[in-house]
Amino acid sequence: MFLEKSAKEQKVGWIEVVCGSMFSGKTEELIRRIKRANIAKQKTLIFKPSVDIRYDEEDVVSHDKRAIHSIPVDSSQQILLMCEDAEVIGIDEAQFFDEELPNVCKTLANRGVRVVVAGLDMDFMGKPFGPIPALMAIAEYVTKVHAICMRCGNLAQFSHRTVADEKLVMLGETDTYEPLCRACYLEATK
Repeated sequence: MFLEKSAKEQKVGWIEVVCGSMFSGKTEELIRRIKRANIAKQKTLIFKPSVDIRYDEEDVVSHDKRAIHSIPVDSSQQILLMCEDAEVIGIDEAQFFDEELPNVCKTLANRGVRVVVAGLDMDFMGKPFGPIPALMAIAEYVTKVHAICMRCGNLAQFSHRTVADEKLVMLGETDTYEPLCRACYLEATK
């Protein structure tokens, strides 16, 4: 006789989003959460977009040089194909993924997987970036982290591009971007 599992017996998954500006500690927080899952002996996998080769072609690396092994992928659908028995999935630089990423994360969570996603919530123009807004809407947990404004020392939530380039996606570091608070961002973009 086939019996369906009750809601209490089913494995429960969820989506966590860690978002904010550049230099706010998003990747550092993702690494921390995945390492804690590893300590708990949970099977983890981390993915990043293959275009992100700033520090390493494979590892996810924070600005303070903390690193953890990841799998670079070209599309969000590839994540579904590679994580059959993982209990916790980490996804870094989520803003660079395609618009299918929220559906991929929802599918994983519905299968009982804990999905931890990190990414920029706004682009350099201060507009919502990629699939992050949709992920924030469907996530059980959203953590917005802040950098420190490089001009006045207040909390910063904007990634100000310091070089003249209108491309939406431009990988860079402190030579290309600076975190700014609202007042300093408005002043800088006049």
